[in-house]
Amino acid sequence: MRSFILYSCFGTRCYCAKNRSTRTVTILSSLLCFLLVSARAQLQFTDLINLENTPVKSQDITGTCWSYSTASFMESEALRLNEQVFDLSEMFVVRYIYLDKARNYILRQGKANFSEGGLAHDFMRAMHHHGIVPQSAYDGRPLRETQYDHRELAAVLKHYLDGVLAAQKPSPYWQRGFEAILDAYLGPVPEHFEYKGRRYTPASFAKAVRFDAHQYIELTSFTHHPFNTYFVLEIPDNFSNGLYYNIPLDLLQKQVDYALEHGYTVSWDGDVSEPGFDSKHGIAVLTATKTSKEENLEPPIDELPAGQAKRQEWFENWTTTDDHLMHITGKARDQKGNLYYIVKNSWGTRAGVQGYYYMSERYFLMKTIAIMVHRDALLPEIHPEPFLPVVLD
Repeated sequence: MRSFILYSCFGTRCYCAKNRSTRTVTILSSLLCFLLVSARAQLQFTDLINLENTPVKSQDITGTCWSYSTASFMESEALRLNEQVFDLSEMFVVRYIYLDKARNYILRQGKANFSEGGLAHDFMRAMHHHGIVPQSAYDGRPLRETQYDHRELAAVLKHYLDGVLAAQKPSPYWQRGFEAILDAYLGPVPEHFEYKGRRYTPASFAKAVRFDAHQYIELTSFTHHPFNTYFVLEIPDNFSNGLYYNIPLDLLQKQVDYALEHGYTVSWDGDVSEPGFDSKHGIAVLTATKTSKEENLEPPIDELPAGQAKRQEWFENWTTTDDHLMHITGKARDQKGNLYYIVKNSWGTRAGVQGYYYMSERYFLMKTIAIMVHRDALLPEIHPEPFLPVVLD
């Protein structure tokens, strides 16, 4: 069910947080445990909440973190709802969202963003309208490549669309040509497939996963729009004009804590360009300098202050940008009592701590763009009226 093991070592005892179990091991094993957490100086973590999630994947050389993170989130939802493990196809969704972005780009006569990027609600919209398939039914590697590399695909798609625009009057054939490129690089999507002895369509498989886009909402916290209202978040990848419900910053953090405490994981969108986002040590802390030196990792780590006004300033001057999407699966504490979110990334198991990162509370407060949660995980004091889900029919 989980490939991630969170270790915290104290003397000759090592507490192994896997499915909330603990065990005593030898001094030698404790040393090994210390090495597994990337020689993190004196920084040690104790698992507080560790919700079930599926094995870490790698998006390889693609800009599709939004699909990987949301697929991971929905796989955890399937575990919560069905107690079954599903490995969802990220590239099935990527293919359909490329079509949506292409239509938007052409209809707006090139005055729109067309790139590999996307957001959590894009995954949900594609899954709502087109269904979903397991990785075994569609892996997006028609030539059986061992690694994804979409650099050429992204360039070819953009040049093709710009050629359509250059003709100044799009023909009725441009979309056929665009889909032919997607077929060549990703493969045609299946109409039917077999999975564990049963025959499915993408739509019927989505029902088997118990997917319902109307149960999810995106939340954010910025002061250039009123709180307790919806607005279209002004970030480049929001090409589909997704609506976000705006709440104060303290409530945004409280919302994540509440969801985790009640067994719900959280989809996270934010900025990973900060010097304190450290893949070597698997931490995300709000520092002014890089944390590459071991002496910088002794707790308590000296972090920058966090607050609503400074957060807004950083968003408006582009200090905080929409860089990356990940999946919050739990919470941990260091030996000084500082709290961190356990965040699952999509850069493979060699990045971070077997693919996971410990994100400090201050980093979360200042570098979160938005989150997505199930409506049943909402705080009692958050009651959007009306409730507008991530997908509107």
